[in-house]
Amino acid sequence: MSGMDATHNRDLSRWALLSIAAALVTIALKSSAWLITGSVGLLSDAAESVVNLVAAVVAFIALRVAARPADDDHNFGHSKSEYFSAVIEGVMIVVAAGVIIYTAVDRLLNPRELESVGIGLAVSVIASVVNGVVAWLLIRAGRRHRSITLEADGRHLLTDVWTTAGVVIGVALVALTGWLPLDPIIAIGVAINILVVGYLLIKRSTAGLMDSALDDEDLAVIEDVLERYRAEVGPETVDFHDIRTRESGHLRFLQLHMLVPGGWSVQRGHDAIEEVETALRAALDELVVTVHLEPIEDPRAYESWRR
Repeated sequence: MSGMDATHNRDLSRWALLSIAAALVTIALKSSAWLITGSVGLLSDAAESVVNLVAAVVAFIALRVAARPADDDHNFGHSKSEYFSAVIEGVMIVVAAGVIIYTAVDRLLNPRELESVGIGLAVSVIASVVNGVVAWLLIRAGRRHRSITLEADGRHLLTDVWTTAGVVIGVALVALTGWLPLDPIIAIGVAINILVVGYLLIKRSTAGLMDSALDDEDLAVIEDVLERYRAEVGPETVDFHDIRTRESGHLRFLQLHMLVPGGWSVQRGHDAIEEVETALRAALDELVVTVHLEPIEDPRAYESWRR
């Protein structure tokens, strides 16, 4: 009996603009580091920043679409657009990893001396600091607003920070030891790491597109609210069953049957549902609740949609 109000349509695209700005800055810095040193490891790091830019642009578009209110063609809103964004980001990560591996293998077969390593590494460290700050902001915003797009983008940037750290250490070792094959080996390691990140993003996003149920923690919160209401009714029996949940972007959806004495008036049943819905929405943010009222004495009330 509950609908979606304006709080479910917040425009979070400004966070994607921050990610776009960070990607442009880090592309410029990391590309400079690669051009200065000639390191294929630093080239792989710069390539990942290009992926970050594409992902940020896609995230911006997805978040703008997700902010649109429900309409005649999309009765449940547009929040699932966030999953498409994360899938595209995952695919772009896989493509970038392929390019990096191709370039690294070529360099492994044709080694090349590195130049001005100190300057190049310093520039990369600056780029990594920028990514680290933006990643922290995006992950925090993603958790607060329950946005898989922002959280995915932030985690990707955070992975980029660790990637840069590994590349910087590796390139420094190449400069110290003079063992040139280490540079492309580092790049291949970066590519494998990127592939893992891409796989996890695609896995999580496709789960959302398949209408996965809420996690155990959310389900426990829902059950606590329902159990509390069962206890508050007193001598009259009220129960709940046929509980169904799903997650769509930042929104949680809950459908359930509420069984009450058949002698209750329509008004009393309606008031009871309003109380339960209010309690559930207070317990879980961004929750859309639909309750079906049934007489507890009627055997048909216990029929499940799963049969």
